[in-house]
Amino acid sequence: MADRRFKWRKWNNIVHRDLGYLCVGLTVVYAVSGVAVNHIRDWNPNFKVAGIESNIGPVAAANPASASVIEDILARIGETSSLRSTFRPHPDSLQLFMENGTIIYVELSSGAVLSESVRSRAFLREANFLHLNHARRLWTLAADIYAVALLILAVTGLFVLKGKKGVTGRGAWLTGAGILVPVIFLWLYF
Repeated sequence: MADRRFKWRKWNNIVHRDLGYLCVGLTVVYAVSGVAVNHIRDWNPNFKVAGIESNIGPVAAANPASASVIEDILARIGETSSLRSTFRPHPDSLQLFMENGTIIYVELSSGAVLSESVRSRAFLREANFLHLNHARRLWTLAADIYAVALLILAVTGLFVLKGKKGVTGRGAWLTGAGILVPVIFLWLYF
């Protein structure tokens, strides 16, 4: 006669395994983005900003923001992108905003030029967009479902192994250590 008892550990392991497979993609996105965002004070995780300094000599013109003067400046520094707009924050300076995202700062009296190009970091910008929930709406639901899935993974993970390697043995010590890390940090921080 077949054993008809509910085999909870078998189903626990099936749920843990299959849910784990489903969560792999989002876990990678959140993990990589999390490290990047944690270090936002050290670097820009969304964009690479590169600056190139040069000198084109003094720009002596009655109207330094005129089209001909700007064309000359762009030709001298080798900028090929189209001009989007200009700004004169000071009588001795000119800022040129290019279509490709480059910003060019020109000190008119000395001819000092700083070209800053801003480029999106592939994958990281998109991962951060999702991680920080800038998408809102439907992504909030997806993120909430993912959070619940992680909670289920954590709880089912406690019961995958039996005995001295499971939650009643070594697993209890490791689980306790995992709980203590945030508790100790908060105790020290506050």
